Amino acid sequence: MRPLILVTNDDGVYSPGLGALHKAMMVLGDVYVVAPDRERSAVSHALTLHRPLKAEELREHVYSVNGTPTDCVALAVHKILPRHADLVASGINRGANLGDDVTYSGTVSAAMEGTILGVPSFAISLAGDRPFLYDSAVPFAIEVARYILDKQLPYDTLLNVNVPNLPKDALKGIRITKQGKRIYDNAIQEICSPWGEKHYWIGGGKPYWEHGEDMDMQSVIDGYVSVTPVHMDMTNYSALEALRKTWKNTNH
Repeated sequence: MRPLILVTNDDGVYSPGLGALHKAMMVLGDVYVVAPDRERSAVSHALTLHRPLKAEELREHVYSVNGTPTDCVALAVHKILPRHADLVASGINRGANLGDDVTYSGTVSAAMEGTILGVPSFAISLAGDRPFLYDSAVPFAIEVARYILDKQLPYDTLLNVNVPNLPKDALKGIRITKQGKRIYDNAIQEICSPWGEKHYWIGGGKPYWEHGEDMDMQSVIDGYVSVTPVHMDMTNYSALEALRKTWKNTNH
């Protein structure tokens, strides 16, 4: 039996990156697409709780959902797919998901939801600016997906993949990397309406990142595809032991 693969994203069901990933995954298995009906970038791991959701079948095995990427994965796994999925592939995102950006990313959060629901998952993004060269990311999407299907992943772990937005022949290969730090300076812009009212626009700003060859951001800058294993358990175990030793009045 061919693997059952769920493809989703946060750029919307009509995104060319989703189409490229859909086509790539068809090489490896039977593919269902369940994706947001519009762009849902930076919604993080949001789940819709205060209104009903609708899944519209656009064509065979392709569904549009009026919700978040997390909603899409949850609906697909519990209600739409004919059996338990073997893989969740999220992307191909137009823009990087590096460092701390993973906490905001709908693309990565879709892979997180798949992982929570017991489905091996990965997210893949193009790191760079327009025009986006989705064909450059396709071979790496297939390679990562094939690895996961053949080897599986450690428990509670997903892969976050970032491909430099370069021509295929300019890419140097894959590095297995750590999640780095990426902080934006002056990321909130102050603007005024035509009536003089003050508003704020979140976005932009100059990014600063943690350097080091084994960091995700540096690897992409160096022309390598970054593959970062992300663990869902966010417990700081060294801090846990330190707190247990030093915390006072723990018995009240």
